[in-house]
Amino acid sequence: MAKRPQAKHKIDRRLGVNLWGRAKSPFNKREYGPGQHGQNRKKPTDFAIQLHAKQKLKGYYANIGERQFFRLYTEARRRKGDSGHNLIELLERRLDATVYRMKFVPTIFAARQFVNHGHVLLNGKRVTIPSISLKDGDVIEIREKSRTMALVIGATQAQDRDIPTYLEVDHKAFTGKFVRGPKPEEVPYPVHMEPNLIIEFYSR
Repeated sequence: MAKRPQAKHKIDRRLGVNLWGRAKSPFNKREYGPGQHGQNRKKPTDFAIQLHAKQKLKGYYANIGERQFFRLYTEARRRKGDSGHNLIELLERRLDATVYRMKFVPTIFAARQFVNHGHVLLNGKRVTIPSISLKDGDVIEIREKSRTMALVIGATQAQDRDIPTYLEVDHKAFTGKFVRGPKPEEVPYPVHMEPNLIIEFYSR
């Protein structure tokens, strides 16, 4: 399966953060953006701060498209409770995000491609749509033919990430369960996310 390290590295440099906490991120060596204006330290405007928060969250989930991201925002506003918290939960309920969290693949980009290629079963049925929203109790399973892929074996054996408490995973059986929607503080982001700034951005 093809990897996209350049895409991840470009996002890190552009946003000025090590978005996924990777040891090989170029941000670890150069803590500023690319280009001749990359080291510009002017104080950002409120709009720029809000935009940066949105780009970080979109980028983290494999650079979700603007139209799809706005639909998630609209649904987050429609639901009861804190809209920022709702947005995080909706993102974490995505199938590709859950496959990544369960450590069946090494990156969120790989998770999207992995689902697209039909390697994942949802409640016993093959699915190819990464953006499917999971319900509490949904069961994820890696297809039997896909369990011997080097990508999967490497990810399940890696020690660089922990599985969050809102998921249950059995790597020996290559299955997992989405137990419940997470609280924002339970989501293991390597960098600080500010979903409420995103709500402000769209509410302007």
